Amino acid sequence: MFGLRGQELLIVLLIVVIIFGARKLPDLARSLGASAKEFRKGIDEGTSDDDPDTNMSDTSDDDPDERTSDSSEVPDS
Repeated sequence: MFGLRGQELLIVLLIVVIIFGARKLPDLARSLGASAKEFRKGIDEGTSDDDPDTNMSDTSDDDPDERTSDSSEVPDS
């Protein structure tokens, strides 16, 4: 792992505990895990958008004036 041996990893871990404190480490690890999960999710969504099967290239020939946007309509209350 990054060319570090056991003793070097122990020193790095000790420095991290001193800087952040033992009480903050679980929160730090939890937020780091959530960030990694969101990053992987974004990468997976980005690669699925690049798939030619999911691309809607046949709609690019349509006239932009013919397309309607449902987001501009206000529903009746």
